[in-house]
Parts: sequence; C-alpha cells; structure tokens
Amino acid sequence: MRAAVIIPAYNEEKAIAKVIEDIPKNLVSEIIVVNNNSTDRTAEEAAKAGAIVLHEKIQGYGASCLKGIEYAVSKGYEIIVFLDGDHSDHPEETELLFRPITEGDYDLVIGSRVLGIREKGALLIQSRIGNFIAAFLINIFWRYKYTDLGPFRAIKTEKLLALNMRDKWYGWTVEMQIKALKRNLKITEVPVSYRKRIGKSKVTGTLKGSLTAGIIILKVIFSELFRD
Repeated sequence: MRAAVIIPAYNEEKAIAKVIEDIPKNLVSEIIVVNNNSTDRTAEEAAKAGAIVLHEKIQGYGASCLKGIEYAVSKGYEIIVFLDGDHSDHPEETELLFRPITEGDYDLVIGSRVLGIREKGALLIQSRIGNFIAAFLINIFWRYKYTDLGPFRAIKTEKLLALNMRDKWYGWTVEMQIKALKRNLKITEVPVSYRKRIGKSKVTGTLKGSLTAGIIILKVIFSELFRD
C-alpha cells in the first residue's frame, strides 16, 4: 500500500529537517510538509531535506492537514501518516503504525504517547490533563477507551475521506477519533516514544494556547455528540 506522510509546520526551521531525515523512506513514498504561514525558513529547510512543500494561508493545524490530504488524494496514496514537525515524535517508529493496517486490516492507528516511553518533561501536565478529560468524555459518550489524542497516527485514505473532516484548528485529532468511532472504523492504539520538542510549543507552551486548545477540543466533542 502506497503511503505518504503529512507534516503541518509553523516556524519549525530548527526541527523540520531532522523529522524528515528520520522518516523510513522504504515505507513512505512521499513526505508532504504543509507550511502554515511560517515567518522563518521552515519551507526552505523542508524542501532542502527532500519534502514536497505546500503552503496553507488559513492558520490552523486542521487547515494544514486538509491541505496535505487534498494533495495526497490527488496522488493516489492509500495510507496517510500524520506527524508533527517539532521532532517530539519518533518518525522511525512509523512501521509500528503501519503494521496493524497492513497485517491486521485496521483502519486507524493512533500512536499513544501515554502507553509508550516518554522522555522526562516531554508530555507537559496541561497536555496530560487535556488528554485525560477528552478520553474520559469520549468513553462516556461513545464507549471507547482512548489513552491519547497524539498527533502521530496512520489511517487508510478511503476511510479518512469518509470522515468528512471539518475542524481547522486544534480539534482535528479528537474530531478524527470521534468520527472514526461513529462510523465503526477498526481502531487501535500502539505505544510510541516521545521526547521534548525542539523549540517552544505554540499550543501548550503558553496559558492562552492551552486554554484555547482545550475550549476548541471540548467544542468539537459536544458538537459531534449532537451531530449525526
């Protein structure tokens, strides 16, 4: 199955090349970096490292993912991997996400930082609290026990398109996980490693960012609860 990696990126010039270099090229046909209005050399560094660089003017994690999906679909990729551009994930573990899809016919595989090995201080307290609350609510409403909303994930392209993803901000990951349950996709989580990111987080690195992300995630959860 042909696969592509989508990396949304905003001001990740110090990390993006490292991320691209660590992706197993024997598993992935193309690496797509979606530059989301970066004011540094993110786009140049990504291109120099061998990625296809797209540009998304609408600010937001989900908007960047949607841009990358449009391109991946046009090229006929059957599996799409999502990965952050800050080098906090371990791209070399991509095979861990592929195996349940190629060998177990799973539709969606979430890389769980909670189940995996984490560098001390990598998963900030605000992220852990947010994960717990979101997972708790999903379990109550949809009876499925996720452990993480981690960005490192793989999904069959046809199944992703059927989800009709809408969120353009921080609710992207939770929207995907809820819609996957509502559409009875075959889902699993696998443990993945996690380390301190390069640079400061634009989301959990500030109180405002953390609160904004939390509000958006809760809004997505309750919106999906009352949506067919």
